[in-house]
Amino acid sequence: MNMQTDDDKLSFVGDYGDVLGEVSFPEDEDGILNFNHTYVAPSERGSGMAGRLMGQAVRHVRFAGKKARATCSYAIRWFQKHPEYADILVEPPAAEPAK
Repeated sequence: MNMQTDDDKLSFVGDYGDVLGEVSFPEDEDGILNFNHTYVAPSERGSGMAGRLMGQAVRHVRFAGKKARATCSYAIRWFQKHPEYADILVEPPAAEPAK
């Protein structure tokens, strides 16, 4: 398994090129990165992969000196559990979006 880093996402990719997990954080029109999607392949669910991806992505954003918001329900819960990364957020992840 390898990690791929792009401008707007981090992915764990299997040996055959299959995406095992991914977190997306495209830049919105206002220049803020938006954690808007997480994905973990069914074979990897429950392994902690989404949390590892979020941790790497947040450190990537912090190192780049960017600010972010969370609109994905998983990302919102992750930031609520990890207040030590609140400095990169433009607003606190107060509640999950309506479904």
